[in-house]
Amino acid sequence: MSGRTSVLTRRRKARGDLGAGLYAAALSLVTLSVLGLLGLLTHLPWLFPSLGPTVMLFFESPEQPASRPVNALVGHGVGLAAGVICFYGFHIGAFPPAPVGGVTGYHMAAGAVSVALTTLVLTRVGLPHPPAGATTLIVSLGILNTPAHFGVMAAAVVVLTALGWGANLLLGTRPAGSGADTRP
Repeated sequence: MSGRTSVLTRRRKARGDLGAGLYAAALSLVTLSVLGLLGLLTHLPWLFPSLGPTVMLFFESPEQPASRPVNALVGHGVGLAAGVICFYGFHIGAFPPAPVGGVTGYHMAAGAVSVALTTLVLTRVGLPHPPAGATTLIVSLGILNTPAHFGVMAAAVVVLTALGWGANLLLGTRPAGSGADTRP
C-alpha cells in the first residue's frame, strides 16, 4: 500500500480486536442499513440472511480470498442460479416454504442438491464464498420464491459488494490478491 496504512490496520494496532471489531461493526451497520432501507421503500427482500456473513467477511477478514468482490459476486450468483434450478426442478413452488410448512422430501433433495451444485461450481472455478451456501438454500427451500425476489437478491448482492468494498477501498483496505498487503 506504499506507505499508506488502512483504517482497519490502524484500528487493530491501536485497539486490538476491539478496534477492528468497532470498524467491522460500524461498516456492517451502515451497509446493511442501506439495504434495509431499500427493502422498506420497495417492500422487497433487499435484506436476507446470507448477506450477514458476506458483510462480515468484507469487514472482518478482507485479507481472505473468500471476501474478494469477485468471490462474493460469483458465489452468490452461482448460489442463486443453483437455487433457482432446484426450486423449479424439484417443484418446490407446489409446497409451502420449508420454514412454514415443514421440510418435505422434495425440500430435502432441492436443498442438498443446490448446495452440492454451488460447492462444485465454486470449487471448480476457484472462487470460494461460503455464504453462497445460504443463498442457495434460501431459494431452493422456497423461502424467497418469486422471480421478483430472485432479481432483488441479485441486485442486493451487487449493491452490498459495491458499498462494502467501496467503503473498504476509501478507508485503505484492499481485497486479497489485489497486490496490496492487507494484513495488520
